[in-house]
Amino acid sequence: MTLTAPRPPGDQDRSDADFSDAEFRRVAAFAQRAYGLALQENKKQVVHSRLARLVQDFRCPDIATFCSWLESGNCQAELEAFISALTTNVTSFFRESHHFDIFAEELLKPGLSGLRAGQRLRVWSAGCSTGQEPCSVAMRILDLIPEAAKLNIRILATDIDPAIIAKARAATYPEEEIRGIPPAFRKSFLQPGSGGKFMPDARVSSLIRYAELNLVGDWPMRGPFDAIFCRNVAIYFDKPTQARLWSRFAALLRPGGLLFIGHSERVAGPALEELLSAGITTYRRIQDPKR
Repeated sequence: MTLTAPRPPGDQDRSDADFSDAEFRRVAAFAQRAYGLALQENKKQVVHSRLARLVQDFRCPDIATFCSWLESGNCQAELEAFISALTTNVTSFFRESHHFDIFAEELLKPGLSGLRAGQRLRVWSAGCSTGQEPCSVAMRILDLIPEAAKLNIRILATDIDPAIIAKARAATYPEEEIRGIPPAFRKSFLQPGSGGKFMPDARVSSLIRYAELNLVGDWPMRGPFDAIFCRNVAIYFDKPTQARLWSRFAALLRPGGLLFIGHSERVAGPALEELLSAGITTYRRIQDPKR
């Protein structure tokens, strides 16, 4: 997930003259309070462009009124459009491939006999975007455990944007988006879809459950998870929000479980009492945090 997409050609012509600093601060405060997003001053023009479009789409009188709608919490469609407008999803299959290697070597291979004997494996893809990440995890699991769909193995994939979750559930990808998938995996785990697109096969899809989730809100799941992937999401939160997020992830990881984060992110704050570096942008939950 990244904040604000590159502007379409028509957006450059919109003026900030009727979007005051106070209005921007109001929008930024709401985005931070509701979603943890840290909107910087240099995003003002892009934020104005996105809001102006929403005001028009929802036949709202002005941005101030639209903000009042959002703050009321009683306009689900507008809230969903707001978060979709302020975020864009950048992802790919097997992005930062070293994470999937560590996942296989550190978790899957040592646990093969236990998993086949009925032990559970739980993975969380937090900020899953359009589904490439959880599908990559599923493919890596199935490569080592072809019968995984029949075992106690599940992947939870969540994102804040309902429209993005809908795309992830549809799981259809054009040819240019599957290039990151190793050829052997493409052959084993993809099937042709409509319009020249490709789909993960039923074995991949059966391992994944998609759900909407705001990472700064309440979490209904209780864990524990063996691995959590949350990559290139926390970088768009402020430091206190990041610190809280790392601690919440640590609390949901089983001892020895792994947290994978983005290449520009680092765990900091109280969570470092529970998480130790275990590789490039990889952290392991300490067996006994008091030690």
